[in-house]
Amino acid sequence: MPSPLTAPITETLRDFGKPRINRAPSPILALAVPWLLVMFGSLSPTWPIVASAPVVPPIGFLLLIAWQQLRPGLFPVWAGLPLGLFDDLYSGQPFGSAVLLWSAAMIGLDLLEVRFPWRGILLNWLGASGIILIYLVLAAQISRAGGGTAALIVILPQVLLAILAYPIAAKLVGAADRFRLVPVQRI
Repeated sequence: MPSPLTAPITETLRDFGKPRINRAPSPILALAVPWLLVMFGSLSPTWPIVASAPVVPPIGFLLLIAWQQLRPGLFPVWAGLPLGLFDDLYSGQPFGSAVLLWSAAMIGLDLLEVRFPWRGILLNWLGASGIILIYLVLAAQISRAGGGTAALIVILPQVLLAILAYPIAAKLVGAADRFRLVPVQRI
């Protein structure tokens, strides 16, 4: 006979993932978590990190790519506009650059989803690496057009760190996806 302390644990593990009476994911949580996580990642330029060159990856952009690859229909194609607008407020780039580049990335990710609907982690990482590289190079070119003077080679550490940080962002998005779909009590 199981002890009273282990019975709820084994019962919970046995019923994990099964629909239960009066339990469903919260629609507010399911809709808000992806948007808020990407917006929180866009606040990364405000973190107290001092560097003489750009080395911090664009965390908001990495999270956007990870969400779009994990749940392709979660964000509408136009989501690049408001999320890019929010990122433009904190990134220090010329205003409108993230709106343009994030919207183009969302269209590119949708085209990638249509072309390769069944992908593994390596193809996701390869696609994300290409999009990250194009994004950072174009963002540097837009910054230079806006009055920046740095050479393009300066962003090489940032590109490498962003490509290497993508699997971590994908893991974080996976954990946030499990959190947003946790069944809560319905009223």
